[in-house]
Amino acid sequence: MTVANQAPDYIRSITPYQPGKPISELAREMNLIEASIVKLASNENPLGMSAAARDAAQQSLGDLARYPDGNAFALKAALSRKFDLAPERLVIGNGSNDIIELAARTFLAPGRSSVFSQHAFAVYPLATNATGAKCIEVAAKHFGHDLEAMLAAIEPDTRIVFIANPNNPTGTLVSGAALEGFLERVPAQVLVVLDEAYTEYLDAGQRYDALAWLARFPNLLISRTFSKAYGLAGLRVGYGIAHPEVADLMNRVRQPFNVSSVALAAAEAALGDEEFIARSAEINRRGMKQLTEALAELGLEWIPSAANFVTFKVGDAAGVNLALLRQGVIVRPIAGYGMPEWLRVSIGLPEENARFIEALRKALG
Repeated sequence: MTVANQAPDYIRSITPYQPGKPISELAREMNLIEASIVKLASNENPLGMSAAARDAAQQSLGDLARYPDGNAFALKAALSRKFDLAPERLVIGNGSNDIIELAARTFLAPGRSSVFSQHAFAVYPLATNATGAKCIEVAAKHFGHDLEAMLAAIEPDTRIVFIANPNNPTGTLVSGAALEGFLERVPAQVLVVLDEAYTEYLDAGQRYDALAWLARFPNLLISRTFSKAYGLAGLRVGYGIAHPEVADLMNRVRQPFNVSSVALAAAEAALGDEEFIARSAEINRRGMKQLTEALAELGLEWIPSAANFVTFKVGDAAGVNLALLRQGVIVRPIAGYGMPEWLRVSIGLPEENARFIEALRKALG
């Protein structure tokens, strides 16, 4: 009997999350020059961070001997002004993953369950399993959320329903009207975690105002991140918006200094740079057109996406992925999401997209 054997079975059964392959790792494996590699695997902003965020991050470096503000006062104040919210509704996290895990730690436990969709974000089952709760996975509908089936799957012990909108890794979108109707029928004791990590990429016609629902649905938690459109993936900062009582409970289990001073400063500055977000969304729209037109030309099936990536079917995904890696192009295999014939590619700069298209054409050869 070892110490490791003393961990609960539900912890020992967890399969760790597999992140996108880093550029440095591929360079070592394939003996490639790092500068020659194009990474389109992790849905990062190809523009990087805004100049305002970079300046704020640099200015914060002089005070790193001090702990960060554990209450994130300045960032909460900026979020409150931007979205007209009471600060008591906010939880600041080490990325939106942290918000998801805080919700699970707060409301799940052995003898409880969570509901989520097939082909949805891998962190939902991970966060659930880490609490000893039961996972209820609902079959996807057209690669997206089947809200009627998810509603029917809720059991007496269910305490959380996870919905990613747009969904990762498929890019599908549930309409605001459908979401609102779902919230109206979810039992009051079930927390709905609406994961809006890619919401800044939505076109005007796709947008809905989830924040307006908070007053009507005290069981709604909206999770957002600075990792995608804001370009701060390496700094790890996200936020949750919920009823004050829900936020208070989540803050009780949150680590005291879970977000660094650099991340807090950069996020506050990034939040005010609306021009950068608009430019990021425009680059994304053009890149989506560039990639989907190429996929159509190659005769490949893809899933219409409302995010900053597109998922496409190649059959031998493992083989095609290896052929891309050998050419110095990193995309994301998604066999772990139950889609072994598909790959996901992030939208990059025009020249990065072109490099991927050329490499894909050769890989399909």
